[in-house]
Amino acid sequence: MPSLEQQTGEIIDWLHRLYEQRLPFNRVLGIEVTSLTAEGGTMAFAMREDLVGNVFHRTLHGGVISAVLDAVGGLTASASLVARTACLSEEEVGAIFARVGTIDLRVDYLRPGKGERFSASGRIMRTGRKVAVVRMEMHNEKAVLVAVGTGTYMVG
Repeated sequence: MPSLEQQTGEIIDWLHRLYEQRLPFNRVLGIEVTSLTAEGGTMAFAMREDLVGNVFHRTLHGGVISAVLDAVGGLTASASLVARTACLSEEEVGAIFARVGTIDLRVDYLRPGKGERFSASGRIMRTGRKVAVVRMEMHNEKAVLVAVGTGTYMVG
């Protein structure tokens, strides 16, 4: 039987693949999961012509910013469940992660989304049996803070 550490690593790897490869909208946005632990995650994506929201200033569309912050929030909320799911069967783990969903999302757009590459990170503010609250940030490649968000996610 695999150790708890091995099981945790397998679940983290499964979440990484889920959020980067299996979620169609994340693929459309070109999201890459750049780091993932049970404490949180980071995603990155490149600016592309089809993500522009303001053609005059060539800035990132606000909906893309919101969607990526929500994605990293969901990833972070999911990661907070890893310790809870480590001893369960693959079927039970899938059923738990299938219930993760956004309850509420607030985004504060601080600056125009100018840049060539963006990264978004999330950290758990609080997690309980049913709900997790996550704080998210998005920066460009020059470490300029573009937007912040707070998301509430169903986790149980």
